[in-house]
Amino acid sequence: MQLKLEPNLEDPDAIYEKLIAMLESQEPNMAMRLCARLVLLLANHVGDKGVIDEAIDRAAQLTDAQK
Repeated sequence: MQLKLEPNLEDPDAIYEKLIAMLESQEPNMAMRLCARLVLLLANHVGDKGVIDEAIDRAAQLTDAQK
């Protein structure tokens, strides 16, 4: 399997809003834990270590580019 990079969500704005709503009332440490829990749940759903590793690498590149 290969990491999908093209848009693949039916309603990305609604997902974004739900994520923000989940996190905005949390302390930073708890927000980080919730994000990690969500990532692990989605990684389990994907189930392909290669795809997950690629996603982690790409996310890290985006973070480095913003510094």
